[in-house]
Amino acid sequence: MMPLSRRHLLRNAAFSGLAGLLPSGAALAAAPARGGRLVVAIDSEPPVLTSAITTAGPAQWISGKVFDGLLRYDNDFNPRPQLAQSWNVSPDGLSITFKLRPGVSWHDGKPFTSADVAFSVLQIWKKYHSRGRSTFANVVSVDTPDALTAVWHLSSPAPYILSALGSPESQILPKHLYDHGDVLTNPRNIAPVGTGPFRFVEWKRGQYIALARNPAYWDKGKPYLDQVILRVLPDGNGAMTALETGEVHLVVNPPWADIARVRKLPGIAVTRSSGFTGALAAFEFNLDKPYFKDARVRQAFAHAIDRDFLVKNVWQGYGEAADSPIPASLSDFHASNLPAYPYDLNKAAQLLDAAGFKRGANGVRFSITHDPLPVGQTYKRSAEAIRASLARIGIRMEIRSQDFAAFVRRIYTARDFDTFQYAASAGPDPAIGTQRFYWSRNFQPGVAFSNGAHYLNPEVDRLLVAAQSESDANKRRALYGRFQQIVQTDLPKIPLVSANPVHLSRGIQAFSVDAYGVMGNFADAFLVTA
Repeated sequence: MMPLSRRHLLRNAAFSGLAGLLPSGAALAAAPARGGRLVVAIDSEPPVLTSAITTAGPAQWISGKVFDGLLRYDNDFNPRPQLAQSWNVSPDGLSITFKLRPGVSWHDGKPFTSADVAFSVLQIWKKYHSRGRSTFANVVSVDTPDALTAVWHLSSPAPYILSALGSPESQILPKHLYDHGDVLTNPRNIAPVGTGPFRFVEWKRGQYIALARNPAYWDKGKPYLDQVILRVLPDGNGAMTALETGEVHLVVNPPWADIARVRKLPGIAVTRSSGFTGALAAFEFNLDKPYFKDARVRQAFAHAIDRDFLVKNVWQGYGEAADSPIPASLSDFHASNLPAYPYDLNKAAQLLDAAGFKRGANGVRFSITHDPLPVGQTYKRSAEAIRASLARIGIRMEIRSQDFAAFVRRIYTARDFDTFQYAASAGPDPAIGTQRFYWSRNFQPGVAFSNGAHYLNPEVDRLLVAAQSESDANKRRALYGRFQQIVQTDLPKIPLVSANPVHLSRGIQAFSVDAYGVMGNFADAFLVTA
């Protein structure tokens, strides 16, 4: 498996202007203290409370505290034991044997076993998880010779798979609560039963989600906190005020414009998420709509979007303009010399004319609706900037707003959209984070953050499948290089900005101790007093 190196993290901090901020796993200034209630401000409400069936960020922030994964990952991105105590990959790469941790119980008291692992891989991740559908495509069966052994059998090697087994990425669900009825409407999706350090208590819609300490947690003595309360504060100014007054301890994804000011206040710590997941903001097309069937139209949009302007004025310099679906932070795979689309309104207009979309008498070529991700203000503000630029080349864009759940339904189930904006993880490996958006088999209505464009290119499919099982690092890199060349020509989506999140905190330590950062389980987190 091509290793993930710490240079990803260091490079991310450097290009974003954030080198010198506290990294994940920063040295602690105090010994762990027991008790207390941690209050976290989140800017949007999740659609469900398990990320086994969605890659939505708000679900990952919360459910990672309720569920543990088979593995966790340190700050050098190395796998470490969690629910699996050990694992062994066969020499031919066609089987992986996991030895599970004994004495682990679900929050309802039932034992955690290999049957839960087998069920989750085959019946949940491969069917309902947008990344899991490609990540685990090669897993064809799972043997469970005993309650603490799970043997995965693969149709071909999957050199990336051990990077995909953390809780935010691949959550194991309790088979006894999910092996009957419709998985997507299971009531435990909104009142989860997990194995993690915190138990679900209450979800008061529009206000908060309450978690409480799991007294039977397998990691004895942890967690240190009694409660974790996740307050829904969509207004960034309100979240900043709550942090400054001490009403909340942690703000996830604060407004970019407020970071420089707030970080100067006494007692405020700034933590940068690692480059493990390769966050990437993008603008995506519905290729089923007539306007977007011609690649020249999509290329015109790319020339009409000033990504450097977005980095400077919306992301406030905390990122870099993206030139590929695999961000530069994933340097083992990112390709150079790709088709480029510098900001050029004249070129954009020429491409639209050539595609047959001339200006009408009113100066308008056509009108579209656009749906920015309803998380904070970043995507709305960037959509406004894009709208102004598109107007100059004769495209009228209406920006729509809705809550997070409605956005997901509109884009991935109803498919009632022309274009949309979002951010998603492209890593930690392209087979895990990037393939889902371009692989034709991942066009699956109802599966969120998948191939929403309905993109189909047989050569791209071939390259992606070949790269999944290629164990030679150089050959694998070449396959992804060719993939990037093609999709940056076809442009089913336009990469915009690569920027891993920044978080502001006060009075809390050890909440970000591994590669997942705030998506981790908070088992080590504790409150401190000034």
